[in-house]
Amino acid sequence: MWGRTMMWQVLLFITVLSLRSVCGQVSYSIPEEMAKGSLVGNIVQDLGLDVKMLKSRNARIYTGDSGEYIELNKDRGVLLIKQRIDREALCGKTSPCALHFQIILENPMELYRVTVEIVDINDNAPSFKKSEMQFEISEYALPGARFMLESALDPDVGINDLQNYSLKPTDHFNIKLHNQPDGNKNVEMVLQKPLDREVQDKLSLLLTAVDGGYPQLSGTVQIIITVLDANDNTPVFSQAVYKTTIPENARAGTVLLTVSATDADHGSNGHVTYSIMNGINGVSELFEIDEENGEVKLVSEVDYEQVKHYQIQIKAKDHGGLSDSSKIIVDVTDVNDNSPIINIISKSRTIPEDSPSNTVIAMIGVQDPDSYNNGHVQCTMTENIPFTIKSTSNGFFSLVTESVLDRETNSEFNITVTCSDEGVPSLSSSVSLAVHISDVNDNAPIFEKSSYESYIKENNSPGLSIFSVKAKDADWNQNARVSYILEEDTINGVSVSSFVSVNSDSGVIHAVRSFDYEQIKDFQFRIKAQDGGSPPLSSDVTIKIHIQDQNDNAPQILYPVQTGVSQVAEMVPRSADVGYLVTKVVAVDVDSGQNAWLSYKLLKATDRALFEVDLQNGEIRTLRQVTDKDAVKQRLTVVVEDNGQPSRSATVNVNVAVADSFPEVLSEFSDFTQDKDYNDNLTFYLVLALAAVSFLFISCLVVIISVKVYRWRQSRIFYQSNLPVIPYYPPCYADAGGTGTLQHMYNYEVCMTTDSRKSDMKYVRPCSQSILSLDASATQTLQHVKENEADEDTGVQVSFWKEILLELYTLIFDSKHMKNKVEGE
Repeated sequence: MWGRTMMWQVLLFITVLSLRSVCGQVSYSIPEEMAKGSLVGNIVQDLGLDVKMLKSRNARIYTGDSGEYIELNKDRGVLLIKQRIDREALCGKTSPCALHFQIILENPMELYRVTVEIVDINDNAPSFKKSEMQFEISEYALPGARFMLESALDPDVGINDLQNYSLKPTDHFNIKLHNQPDGNKNVEMVLQKPLDREVQDKLSLLLTAVDGGYPQLSGTVQIIITVLDANDNTPVFSQAVYKTTIPENARAGTVLLTVSATDADHGSNGHVTYSIMNGINGVSELFEIDEENGEVKLVSEVDYEQVKHYQIQIKAKDHGGLSDSSKIIVDVTDVNDNSPIINIISKSRTIPEDSPSNTVIAMIGVQDPDSYNNGHVQCTMTENIPFTIKSTSNGFFSLVTESVLDRETNSEFNITVTCSDEGVPSLSSSVSLAVHISDVNDNAPIFEKSSYESYIKENNSPGLSIFSVKAKDADWNQNARVSYILEEDTINGVSVSSFVSVNSDSGVIHAVRSFDYEQIKDFQFRIKAQDGGSPPLSSDVTIKIHIQDQNDNAPQILYPVQTGVSQVAEMVPRSADVGYLVTKVVAVDVDSGQNAWLSYKLLKATDRALFEVDLQNGEIRTLRQVTDKDAVKQRLTVVVEDNGQPSRSATVNVNVAVADSFPEVLSEFSDFTQDKDYNDNLTFYLVLALAAVSFLFISCLVVIISVKVYRWRQSRIFYQSNLPVIPYYPPCYADAGGTGTLQHMYNYEVCMTTDSRKSDMKYVRPCSQSILSLDASATQTLQHVKENEADEDTGVQVSFWKEILLELYTLIFDSKHMKNKVEGE
């Protein structure tokens, strides 16, 4: 018998299996009670998918809060029975009965709806709640009297449900069926032939209920009838049908209503008792009726989401065995007693910050078992975040990006999704999602300053750390790893890499060489900061390095020039007044700032009471009037010091001749001792100087004769016109520019008397001549001779020839002296 049933199920499966796929939805029909592992359908073929796609896109079945009866075989791409399906346990009397679930694919997210209809098979026979029914019927009961029988129950539906009853034997009674609007069948036993207690006081009947399935199943109950004496009135209910409503949150013990039935008989035959006849949908466990007063109460809680309507069959029976039946229809009203149920179907834990708008990061399924507005759900989420929630279909929501993401502003979002129904009061549920924003290299490194300046003292050690630059990158991890690169450039034609280097990791800048302030005072270069992203981003900055001066150079004496053979001598006439300018020591210091501030001091002197040196400008002047007792030969040692720490100095020897006549100077000039400090390269310079002097001798001879002739002619004109004679002035001393000392220009005023007048006339001319070291002594001698000539007021012609002779003598003397020196070398 069971083998035939299974064969019928397979045939039914083959015949009723249907498939349709419209817009991502497929439906299947299968019979209940199929064995585990049985084929439901080829989902890959029906949805037009690829088997490999199921694994790569993490295909899975989402059933919500219902049990999982179907499983997905990813290797074959088919749906299989996961566990035995009992349609009656799953749906009860509901028809059609179907399983609804979704197949989820990720990357990108896709959702396909699948409906599997469970077809009923005849696996349940009709059954009665009791094994025996007892009736007490008066012998005076008239034919046509009706007796309500308890209906049989069959969990199957459709043709497999209860279809008919039969009663045996049929000597006194037969069966009459009444179809109800809800599809149920009430059965009554109708008296056909009067009973005779004296003939037979008890009757035993067999009531059989059969369904319409194949094979046909049945159930039986024994009916025991006790024949009583006459009871000719039956109880009658006040209403054929009672209706009432009850909220699903009603408590146990709540009175639904009170039914009433009357019996015209007296005594025990008119005493009516009440009882509940049926047990469909667990009515007898949910409700009870007081058998005396007909009060109907709620025994346990009802749930609108499970059963919305109840039909209670009640019976009123007198003690004579006559009865009447009625029906109570109980409508359960919905109460908002269920909060929305939120299920996260799929979600992405991390998304890149450059994700476009409407990128799906999570899919949520929401269910509310309540009905109408109580089950209508709306979902909201945390405000002021770049995400929004959208409803994709009934009960499904997707969480998507709404605007541009920036990991540097927010690297993580804790999103709270709240779903609320529209009941009064509204119920809600919440779920939290953590979404991490992954970094994209969208920020270039930024230096702390737009430009840098640093200072380093000269004569530094190579490899010395100058300073460091720092750049920050708002990105994360490798994208924020900054490397520092020295950009290629040149400084005075030399690669910048030969000046400085930069540590690629720390940004520390090191000096490659030792710097010299006197060669380079500052330089600039550029450093690029580059991150580790792909592609990398970078920015650069300008760095300017200032070299700070150190006192590493001693002062250099420019005048008087010191040589190893001859020494320049300055001549001071004995008639010189106090403050007479003897000469000026000119020195420079290639350092800068206070390291180049020079001071002059008289270190040694033949007569310290006769001369002094100005501390600031190095001028040597007389302190008192020169006397005849003062030695003709004076030797001064002047020290020049800078203002550095520690200070550096240089010394120079100044020879001064105190005399009024040139021959007197010559006699003393040769006695000056000179220091013999020769240099190996002096010979070359002396030979070069000799050639230059020879050329200058000839040139100067021509120039001097021309000048003297011109002056002689001019003086003749002045004498003839009785005008004052233009005097001859000694050369002026001018400070060399850029030596680090203050510049001084000196003008000398000379008063001359003419031979015809005693009045004085003053002539001033700017200094435009400089003293030459080679003929300085002869020039000073010539200056004193000219002054003496002016004081003695001699004739112009005699002065003219004397000047020519002195100039020639000076040139011959210097040339001879230089020649002797070269020959000595």
